[in-house]
Amino acid sequence: MKEPSEIPSMAALRAEIDALDAQIVTLLADRARLIDRAAQLKPGEGLPARIEARVEEVVRNAMREAEARGLDPALIETIWRLIVEWSIAREERVLGKED
Repeated sequence: MKEPSEIPSMAALRAEIDALDAQIVTLLADRARLIDRAAQLKPGEGLPARIEARVEEVVRNAMREAEARGLDPALIETIWRLIVEWSIAREERVLGKED
């Protein structure tokens, strides 16, 4: 990624943002595949889809990373809680425990 100060125009800036957005979507798709694997492994280990301590650990980790990188931890908390809830719902569907 280029330094923002090196981007010469709005068109170039938008292209950088679009490329970064595509990378974020790719990473989220990779995460979803890992969630699918977790749903396969959890029954054998006697684990439910929702493990509250793990939920909080994941959110805290993301907030700590955000703060270290100069992002608003509250924003990241909101985003990560949404991602985690979506992930739990995905696992529950696979585990056959959908409400």
